[in-house]
Amino acid sequence: MDLKRPVRKAVIPVAGNGTRFLPATKAMPKEMLTIVDRPVVQYAVDEAMQAGIENIIFVTSRNKTAIEDYFDSNPELIASLTRSGKTVQVAQLEKMLPLAGTVSYTRQQVPLGLGHAVWCARELVGDEPFALLLPDMVSYGSRGCMSGLMDLYEEVGGNVFAVEQCAPEETSSYGVVAIGQDVRHGFQVTGMVEKPKPADAPSNYYLNGRYILQPQIFELLESQERGAGNEIQLTDSMQKLLKVQPFHAHPYQGRTFDCGSKRGFIEANVAFAMMRADMSGDLAVTIQELLDAHATKVRAA
Repeated sequence: MDLKRPVRKAVIPVAGNGTRFLPATKAMPKEMLTIVDRPVVQYAVDEAMQAGIENIIFVTSRNKTAIEDYFDSNPELIASLTRSGKTVQVAQLEKMLPLAGTVSYTRQQVPLGLGHAVWCARELVGDEPFALLLPDMVSYGSRGCMSGLMDLYEEVGGNVFAVEQCAPEETSSYGVVAIGQDVRHGFQVTGMVEKPKPADAPSNYYLNGRYILQPQIFELLESQERGAGNEIQLTDSMQKLLKVQPFHAHPYQGRTFDCGSKRGFIEANVAFAMMRADMSGDLAVTIQELLDAHATKVRAA
């Protein structure tokens, strides 16, 4: 079995309801909420494409047509912008538009968890390794997280995922890995534990939402019993696959914001805005003013 075949396809699950962002998500997908001026899902697509992915597979659900429209051409808008001489905006829109035939969509009709969402993409992925990007987890750094993951995959093959370090007392909030032998771009994984108590955690390295998986994961997901939250958990099937195939982890040298939470979403907006020359100066002044006002309020309390 060849465990180092090229990775051409990426699965991006976008079927969640986004209940943590109600009422904003009552009428729009949570993946279309913007970080500065780009929707959350665009960051995942860009990251995948920069890593050499050729085809994007979205796992959607009802009321997600805005995502399909976003990654489609809009001739009327282009014509209007062209007539107005807004060539910069036209170039931006054309640059982010995927090539025809490189984006596919499939439905997760019932919300049965991440593992089930990944399984729903099995026919489009076929019998080949694939990348998996959770769009809520937005990577922030000099290089996309998936690019580093591809470097590790090219070295060791098999199954790989990205990890970051959390505070030891926070392991009960994450899926945590057990560390094995070091390799050039990461380390071997000898075990995975879902949300362990700090005293029981094998490390403080947690999975940050970026994976490259072999297609045998679909066979395991097919028969996977429901786990935490009465859902089909991807981690449960990964633990089974670990017994017969190698797993390695790539420590991401950046930071991942959980944009499925309000705090992470706001932090991501601030971080990405501060990267922009047209915004960082004024924004820094505003942030400092708000911090000073907050400190004054705390002292007076």
